[in-house]
Amino acid sequence: MMLFSEDHTMETRRRGRIEVICGSMFSGKTEELIRRLKRAKFAKQRVEIFKPAIDTRYSQVDVVSHDSHSIASTPIEASASILLFTSEIDVVGIDEAQFFDNGLVDVCNELANNGIRVIVAGLDMDFRGVPFGPMPSLCAIADEVSKVHAICMKCGQLASFSHRTVQNDKQVMLGETHEYEPLCRTCYLQAIEEDRQRDNQPK
Repeated sequence: MMLFSEDHTMETRRRGRIEVICGSMFSGKTEELIRRLKRAKFAKQRVEIFKPAIDTRYSQVDVVSHDSHSIASTPIEASASILLFTSEIDVVGIDEAQFFDNGLVDVCNELANNGIRVIVAGLDMDFRGVPFGPMPSLCAIADEVSKVHAICMKCGQLASFSHRTVQNDKQVMLGETHEYEPLCRTCYLQAIEEDRQRDNQPK
């Protein structure tokens, strides 16, 4: 996969675009987001990072990857709030985009149309394998989509699915390795069938 931001000259000239980094849990989405944003800062670009206020797993404020890399961010409740902080910004980063309202799509379009580079990271599917929040629409309007993969915890192949290992039917449930595991399609389907059989057993 070619990541254009590896080229410093091209990176400093890229303006007015939407980049989406998507994949399952533990696939390195936030890690890649932080890497691109830190490169933009190194290039002396004005950067602002946002995350949903509900995500306090590692930090109340910072965006933190599973590998403990971090970058300062602004927690917000609604996507429209992003427009209040970006009048003098070159690059906008948005983490855990799946947790935002669908208005995020219009916000990203507006930013990009105003010459701002927008980098969005988020889960493309929820634990049921269903497209998650505004992510499908963001992928559709993006200038570039990078699908990253975890490693399947069952067989070691590339993983695209996030299997929830605890009983909870809510779509939004913050969690880590105790609540989720990345699986390939085959192992995910097998795990879902095992969950169904377990749930149907007499109690």
